[in-house]
Amino acid sequence: MNKVILFITVNVCLIFASCNPKKVEKEAEGKYTVTSPWLTDTSFTKEYIAEIQSVQNVEIRAKVKGFIASVAVDEGQFVKANQVLFTIRPREYEVELLKAKAKAKTAELEMQNVKLLAEKNIVSQNELALSVSKLNEAKSEVAMAELYVSYTKVVAPFDGIIDRIKFKTGSLVDEGALLTSISNNQHVYAYFNVSELEYLDYKNRSKNDGKNTVSLLLANNQLHKYKGVIETIESEFDKNTGSIAFRAKFPNPESLLKHGETGKVQLKMDLKNVLIIPQKATFEVQDKMYVFVVDQNNVVKTKGITIKQKLSNIYIIESGLTPNDKILLEGIQSVKDDDKIQTVFLPSSQALIFSNKQ
Repeated sequence: MNKVILFITVNVCLIFASCNPKKVEKEAEGKYTVTSPWLTDTSFTKEYIAEIQSVQNVEIRAKVKGFIASVAVDEGQFVKANQVLFTIRPREYEVELLKAKAKAKTAELEMQNVKLLAEKNIVSQNELALSVSKLNEAKSEVAMAELYVSYTKVVAPFDGIIDRIKFKTGSLVDEGALLTSISNNQHVYAYFNVSELEYLDYKNRSKNDGKNTVSLLLANNQLHKYKGVIETIESEFDKNTGSIAFRAKFPNPESLLKHGETGKVQLKMDLKNVLIIPQKATFEVQDKMYVFVVDQNNVVKTKGITIKQKLSNIYIIESGLTPNDKILLEGIQSVKDDDKIQTVFLPSSQALIFSNKQ
């Protein structure tokens, strides 16, 4: 579930200082408190469950079969690119290299002899070409043997932190065996899913104001000290969930965030000139939302409304009300359509504060 936190961008503190709930209750005795929708600018923060991944996270696997001769690092250790992590016993591969070099030397001598004979027209040029080909094949075997010898030293592909080490010194590993993994956590990615409606709203807002910064709430309910930036959005919606994945990038110079961690991305959304009303002024019938509107003769009428966004104690109205409407705030359970009531009007700004204190 997405959790919503409200930040109303108006100065309500001064208003609240002059607003006394007990006084309102006293004035409203025998009357019904009414208010009007508030046309204002507001902002709120939506939270999305996020999966954190390292910018670089790769598996370190053995490229040759053999016994591990040494493990040069420990789990959780920071290593530099090309630093030796493991050594697989190289003796067998060094022997194969010596054999390949001996074969190449023999092929070179044979080629030199055939070359001399070819210069004297004793042998054909085809025989010379064949000896050159054999020499090149022997040299390729040397190169391959040297490569296998180099594979006996397993090195870090980039700067990063070592994960759990699967094998210890003396273990026999096969070619392709997973030795460990390494993560570059200087920056991390946070992946989170956004609904189609929220995606369209985000694209419209970012086109107008260019804001794409986000915050990250950690599992201990503490905010990550560095802001992130939404970098990319996937190309397709998930047909099963109707959502699309966003990717935000966060600095992580202290390596606090780890690959596989979870958190909540907080995305602030600004809304301009929206109508807001207290939630307590509404009631629900068969999954539809209503309010009681009081006309100029103080007669109560039911009116359906459409909710754009639900916040902590208020609703942002999509349709159904205007700033000039008067809606019943108190006593909703005590009235019905066409009742004529006595009212006391509470300004919308005070009504919101009063509702929050209930």
